[in-house]
Amino acid sequence: MRRILVAGNWKMNTTAASGVELARGVAAGAPAGESGVDVLVAPPFPYLVPVKEALQGSVVQLGAQNAYFEESGAFTGEVSVDMLLDVGCNAVILGHSERRHVLGETDEVINRKVKASLAKGLQVILCVGELLDDREAGRTEAILDEQMAGGLADVDAEALKNVVIAYEPVWAIGTGKTASPDQAESAHAHLRKWLADRYNAESADSMQILYGGSVKPANAKELIGQDNVDGALVGGASLSAENFLGIVTAATEVAAG
Repeated sequence: MRRILVAGNWKMNTTAASGVELARGVAAGAPAGESGVDVLVAPPFPYLVPVKEALQGSVVQLGAQNAYFEESGAFTGEVSVDMLLDVGCNAVILGHSERRHVLGETDEVINRKVKASLAKGLQVILCVGELLDDREAGRTEAILDEQMAGGLADVDAEALKNVVIAYEPVWAIGTGKTASPDQAESAHAHLRKWLADRYNAESADSMQILYGGSVKPANAKELIGQDNVDGALVGGASLSAENFLGIVTAATEVAAG
């Protein structure tokens, strides 16, 4: 059975003080024993170090929200994979819809970041998802195929073992709208089939595919309980320890059967 992952993407939120307080709250409430659920938080770059310190001794892992594909040099404002590893990151979120649609990242740029991260042993959470216009035009699966092929270009089956896919319908991110469990399951099943066709059945079966888009404690158990949904990438609800831990609890209940 695939493990469940609940990851919190804090985006451009918190201060040093509120981030540390949030991290301590999550660390204190995260499952202490073997629960079948992994927990990760991704704070803004300036707070990676104090949040890492606040998580010390807990099961909660540290992730980053982005990385650059060059190792070092004259790239003002960018952060390298080595820097993320140096401060204790376990994972990095790449290809988030806000990076794609607000900041203009292409599949080619995302792919370079994916390969740079995997080459250094950093786990990649690769985000894919369609706009509302795409869904209404029946193009959801075509968009997912395009983003998967672009983001994972030249990534072989061995490297794929360190990738998590996060399906985030753009129309459900921060809008309060959530894909129905059936919609989420359909997209996740399609992604798993894509992996089986492009790689092999083993790679597809072992891949964690998360759902993201207005996940909250009230809907988390039904979403994560779908056959092909292996956890959640949480935005707004991850900014409250109580809400985030409510989602972790729901995931733990799913893992327990």
